[in-house]
Amino acid sequence: MTDSALSAQPFLQAPARVPEAPAAALPFALAYSRYLQRQAQAREGWAERVQAGAGHPIDVTWLSARFTELFDTKAVEVETALKRALRLLRNEVFGALVERDLSGAATLDEVTGTMTDLAEFAVRMAISVIGQELSALHGQPIGQSSGEVQELVVVGMGKLGGRELNVSSDIDLIFLYDDDGDTQGGPRPLSNHEYFTKLGRRLINALADVTEDGYVFRVDMRLRPNGDAGPLACSLGMLEEYFVVQGREWERYAWIKGRVITDPASPHAARVIQQLERVTGPFVFRRYLDYGVISAIRALHAQIRNEAAKRSNGANQQRDSTGHLQARSPNIKLGRGGIREIEFVAQVFQLIRGGQDFGLRVRPTLEVLRAASERGLIDAEAVARLTEAYRFLRQLEHRLQYIEDAQTHNLPGSPEDQLRVARMMGFDDYAALVTKLEAYQDEVAQHFDQTFSDKQDSQPPCAAVWHADLLDEEHTETARAQLAELGYANPDSVLERLRATRNSPRYRALSEVSRQRFDLLINRALDHASRQTDADVTIARFLDFFDAISRRSSYLSLLSEYPQAMERVAHTLHASRWAADYLTRHPQLLDELLDVEALSAEPDWPAFRARVRDRLQAASDHVEMQMDILRQEHHAETFRVLLQDLQGMLSVEHISDRLSDLADAVLDLTLETVWQQVTTRHREVPRFAVVAYGRLGGKELGYASDLDVIFLYDDDDERAPDVYASFARKLITWLTSHTAAGMLFDVDTRLRPNGAAGLMVTHFEAFRRYQMREGDNAAWVWEHQALTRARFCAGDAEIGERFEALRTAVLRQAREPGPLRDEIVAMRERVAEGHANPTGLFDLKHDRGGMVDIEFTVQFLVLLHSAAHAELTLNKGNIALLRMAGELGLIDATAAAQVADAYRDFRARQHKLRLDGQSVARVPVDTCADEAAHVRALWEQVFGPAQ
Repeated sequence: MTDSALSAQPFLQAPARVPEAPAAALPFALAYSRYLQRQAQAREGWAERVQAGAGHPIDVTWLSARFTELFDTKAVEVETALKRALRLLRNEVFGALVERDLSGAATLDEVTGTMTDLAEFAVRMAISVIGQELSALHGQPIGQSSGEVQELVVVGMGKLGGRELNVSSDIDLIFLYDDDGDTQGGPRPLSNHEYFTKLGRRLINALADVTEDGYVFRVDMRLRPNGDAGPLACSLGMLEEYFVVQGREWERYAWIKGRVITDPASPHAARVIQQLERVTGPFVFRRYLDYGVISAIRALHAQIRNEAAKRSNGANQQRDSTGHLQARSPNIKLGRGGIREIEFVAQVFQLIRGGQDFGLRVRPTLEVLRAASERGLIDAEAVARLTEAYRFLRQLEHRLQYIEDAQTHNLPGSPEDQLRVARMMGFDDYAALVTKLEAYQDEVAQHFDQTFSDKQDSQPPCAAVWHADLLDEEHTETARAQLAELGYANPDSVLERLRATRNSPRYRALSEVSRQRFDLLINRALDHASRQTDADVTIARFLDFFDAISRRSSYLSLLSEYPQAMERVAHTLHASRWAADYLTRHPQLLDELLDVEALSAEPDWPAFRARVRDRLQAASDHVEMQMDILRQEHHAETFRVLLQDLQGMLSVEHISDRLSDLADAVLDLTLETVWQQVTTRHREVPRFAVVAYGRLGGKELGYASDLDVIFLYDDDDERAPDVYASFARKLITWLTSHTAAGMLFDVDTRLRPNGAAGLMVTHFEAFRRYQMREGDNAAWVWEHQALTRARFCAGDAEIGERFEALRTAVLRQAREPGPLRDEIVAMRERVAEGHANPTGLFDLKHDRGGMVDIEFTVQFLVLLHSAAHAELTLNKGNIALLRMAGELGLIDATAAAQVADAYRDFRARQHKLRLDGQSVARVPVDTCADEAAHVRALWEQVFGPAQ
């Protein structure tokens, strides 16, 4: 069809619909593709055959059947027959896809998926046919160490790896084999390397050689190790060594989409895929949050955009977010706001977080964006807009290529082709298409610039304090004066710390880039600290923090790239010594400072469990990774509570509730995960429960509290005692071990029956008899005291219900007031003896009139009166139970209210002191004398005068 006739064609709405009775085969494809017009003219009946294929989606079964029809198995030149069959197949697939796409029958995913299937099918067929010829001549390649037959492993990179191949794309391939050795069984043996190199060359020729029938795919091998200078095929061992010694940053991006495309069903391929993941995984995905990729992608993209701008001939100049002139490139892939920018936005989440979150290790661009949105890393609305832009750009890309089957991404220059493309995209004219395109490009570019804009240029006013002259004694007075002007109380001490930092081996060992970032952050820290009331303390904490993170360039990158995170670091370091130490021990928590919404949101525990469970399942083959995931998630959630606490958003009770709920969730998730690691397990779901005592049992957990727990099971299988004992030991190991991500909890199990001398796990019936004092081995009074603050917290819910019923029954037993009083008073004396206070300060917890007195009073009231008042068995905490006892008339209601208020005040004071870094909570006596007096008065009312 001529260009002049094009304007007479019916306008294609998007998507268009296939006419009910088309006048001829391929009405849409032949209207717009000159390439397909030539095919139809050159091959009689070709359009009709293709029309038949266009009536349905093309799958691998159809490809195989059609190839069989086209491949002349009797041909003397088998490789020539292979080439012809693959090219004819490719032309039919191309024609059918163009027709299905332009008629509105095919989605973008179908088009890219079908082209990917065709590429994989062509590679496999070519290897099969050529491999048979080579094996007859050279024999089978045998692994030197394994003694097994080797196969060529073809890795698809780029859009082929991501199953996003466009209709006229080349394919990026890498050829691998897993073991060196030699071929055996043929008259002319070769080394495995020679054999696979020969097979690779003939494979490329079979796909890319241009014959009278065209080509199948252009093949690009430049992504292999050392590019064009490297061997065509390399062993996995060589690849691993290359990554370690020479692997470059841009190759990490390339390997994100790397995927084995040779037959995945073969046992050999399955083994090599696993080995390849072991080799490529650590290279592509850092184990820690890798914010260094932001500047690296920014630099790579600048090169790509500049190349695209050079090709644009300087049309439509405009300024980008950095103020630099940028050409509005006609290249919709590499130019401003193009496909590549969307891909980079998606990849940055993978490269930063993929080492810790296996769910981000997906390949298709839109799937990555969806995964990032599900994790709250990018706004859902932004993902929707980027997705819309991506689909538009990819569809436009295809329509540009349909015209001449050319690998182009440039908008056409001729008016005829401009109208042709506009009509294929569903627009009346080219101007309307360009207007829509530019709107999408502007939106994509804006989002890209927001993600990758350079935020490292600005220097704070105090930049002059930290410079090379700082080492020169002649400038001491100047530096001291500058620090004093900034508000530092002891400039000499601060200057000494700064010099020590600059002279430290860690600072001197930094790379040039890391040192520049470090210098920038030191200056910002001096500025931020100077605005605090205790600037000297804050800058000292900053320097300790920088010392801890200096070897991780990614953390320096994060703070350089996100100044708002630096501000929140300053607030955290200033507000609390404990918070400063916590952030210094767990610098990966810096990432949490970027999510403003999460810092103020209420926790969603079902969503937390679901998210962490998904991450744990994705890392099911990596035990150490699973342990790190649990720690990362626990630390992150704890840090969110801490930040809200420092902002005054939470009461002490709310903090304890959240930390207790978090511990419950982490225990549950750990139980699920560890059970799968027990090789001797005899059932799919364990009949096993965790019961919490102490602070966790009373939901009064603090930031660094131990977990007092016991383990119960209810399983009569003869293997159960040993299996659950092993399970409990492994569970404790998972909870208490130090990994690269830190530790979860200190765990104390001494409250189990018979204490440290008892079994690690207890059958529920044995526990029931022990608590009910049936038999010689019976619980002590102090163990029933402990039971007042116990609750089921994780594991089998049915066992949990039975425990709660047993707890109620134990607490409601009738007790004689005198003996009970004597037992508890004696226990209080033993506790006091173990916590002597040699200072003149008041110990909020252990001194008379302190928190232990309140807790023992409540426990006595619960044990003595629950038989008559069942509501006292509810585990509602000491404050609620005191008020309840006052309302029931068990103690004076006014005294109950006063002591409840005292308990809240003591806990708040204790909490503040812990945040200030004090492990023992002691205060001047006169600051809480009235509260302590109320507590002592209630003690005397209940127990009599203290001894």
